Amino acid sequence: MPRADAIAAEADKALTANRQIAPFSTRVSGFDNRAAYAVTPRLRALRETRGERPVGRKIGFTNRGIWPEYGVYEPIWGYMYDATVHEVAPGTVVDLSHLPEPRIEPEIVLGLEADLEQGMSAADIARAIGWVAHGFEIVQSIFPRWRFSAADCIADGGLHGALYLGPRQMVEPRDRAALPEQLAALTVTLSRDGSVVDSGAGSNALDGPIEALRHLVGVLADDPENPPITADEMISTGTLTRAFPVSPGQRWSTVIGGFDLPGMDVTIA
Repeated sequence: MPRADAIAAEADKALTANRQIAPFSTRVSGFDNRAAYAVTPRLRALRETRGERPVGRKIGFTNRGIWPEYGVYEPIWGYMYDATVHEVAPGTVVDLSHLPEPRIEPEIVLGLEADLEQGMSAADIARAIGWVAHGFEIVQSIFPRWRFSAADCIADGGLHGALYLGPRQMVEPRDRAALPEQLAALTVTLSRDGSVVDSGAGSNALDGPIEALRHLVGVLADDPENPPITADEMISTGTLTRAFPVSPGQRWSTVIGGFDLPGMDVTIA
């Protein structure tokens, strides 16, 4: 598909060069979500050619509360890579200077130890979860002022820039049945430089992180271009608060309630 190849090359070049471009939806006739997901494997191939290895997926726009802010009214997804996922300790300084208009999102990340298939219930998916973690996803926009369509977001790798991951909490098989309810009920408080800027709950991610993952399984079942989710992938399930612009010198932290996960604490270089 020549058009998909060209769009993938342009998106990749813009992101690599930290350069912004006009949205594809404003200049490519008929550029919808299906056309954008044809870009996804081509963008992945370009990154693999540079030696990057996919390690999972991120789901974006699972928080219905932010849909009107961006004019995107449905979830989207993109790949995450070994070059973009970083396990960090509290107090880590992170350099985001290579990303256009970065924003920060507190998310719940799920680690899989079994393949996922269409038709799985939330309970089925919970049985495939080997670990849970909390992290900050840093999203970016190669489109100026965060103005785009859902299809543009997909073509921009799901807006994924980086994932800073806290400790992984292993989940014993006997405890997995409770995960859908527990993760939906957890709370998060997000602070900048010690002042609270927003709060949220696990249920903000499409009624819960497990439900968000179940939604993605269904989306992929209808996608001829991209493979289903397999064991050993990690899935970042979407922001639990609003997404906030970040600037050098800021310290961002979270407190998690109702689930045994430590908060995040990073400083922007």
